[in-house]
Amino acid sequence: MRRRSLFLLVLGATLTTASGADAGDAEAFARVVVDVSELRSGPGISYRVIRTAERGETLPLEGRPGAGYWLEVVLPDGRHAYVLGDEVQTYAVRTGEPGAPSRPGLLAAPPLEGARGGLAIVGGVLSVATDGSRRGSGYLEVRPSVVVHRTVSLDGFVGDAPTSRGQHIVYGGGATFHFAPGWPICPFAGLGGGGVTVVPNADTFLHRRRDFLLARASAGVLFALRGRILVRIEASNMSLFTANSLENAQTYVGGMGVYF
Repeated sequence: MRRRSLFLLVLGATLTTASGADAGDAEAFARVVVDVSELRSGPGISYRVIRTAERGETLPLEGRPGAGYWLEVVLPDGRHAYVLGDEVQTYAVRTGEPGAPSRPGLLAAPPLEGARGGLAIVGGVLSVATDGSRRGSGYLEVRPSVVVHRTVSLDGFVGDAPTSRGQHIVYGGGATFHFAPGWPICPFAGLGGGGVTVVPNADTFLHRRRDFLLARASAGVLFALRGRILVRIEASNMSLFTANSLENAQTYVGGMGVYF
């Protein structure tokens, strides 16, 4: 009880200093003082763990909800979480001090740590090379994903591109590898496979339905914004093949995604 009373006294002084008129631009922070601290979605052990923080990690402090012993902090990706007060040390610093930590800005770390799944919707151009010529058309793709680790996700994809030959329906799955999951601008690469079905237009009599197997390699960049929102820019190369033919196609897309 004595330790808790002392902690609450220090916390109160920290928050008072951070919000007081004489403190200028002082901000309150919490530094993890245990080996690993579990950050939860609410102020209690019954809430889900959404991230872990290691000793020495510093998080912006929002306050103490209610009369409990939990503190509300801001994660690098802009989400709010709760940490047990026994596991952190609170302090205040002035903006501009050497080595002073900062709060997340417009860009934040990608919300891959603690995420279970995601969904992205991208659109752009599908370019297909066939019969010695190249044809381009609009392209839209929906991509659900399961996050295995912050560096790896398993993805499905379904896309559609209307062309003069008919609808190109693209489908399949694969894996995406994030090379810098802690950076606000995160490069990634993906490998996958599946199929492509070309369905002729109703008024086209010269073409018939065709089915291809698909191998796809892609690369791009994630721009992570606060609130777990991602801007995705990506280019991919696809090989479309059957037992008797081989075609090549590329997609150049951009869009929005979210992890949860």
